Amino acid sequence: MNFVRTKLRLDKMNPGEVLEVWLDPGEPIEQVPDSLVMDGHSMELIEDRGGFFAIQVRRAPKSA
Repeated sequence: MNFVRTKLRLDKMNPGEVLEVWLDPGEPIEQVPDSLVMDGHSMELIEDRGGFFAIQVRRAPKSA
C-alpha cells in the first residue's frame, strides 16, 4: 500500500520534483525504494530517523 500511495502522489507532481515519504522499518523500507527506482524514479535520500525512515524520491522525467 505504501508504494501505491507514493506512486499516486508522484503522478500528480511535475518531473524532477522531490517528494519526502516516511516509511516504517521492515518490509516498507526494504521494498518501496526498490519499487520506485524500478518505476523510473530516483532516490535522493534514505535516512533512519529512529522509529521510521525518511526517503526523498525525485519524480521521473516524462517518457516520450
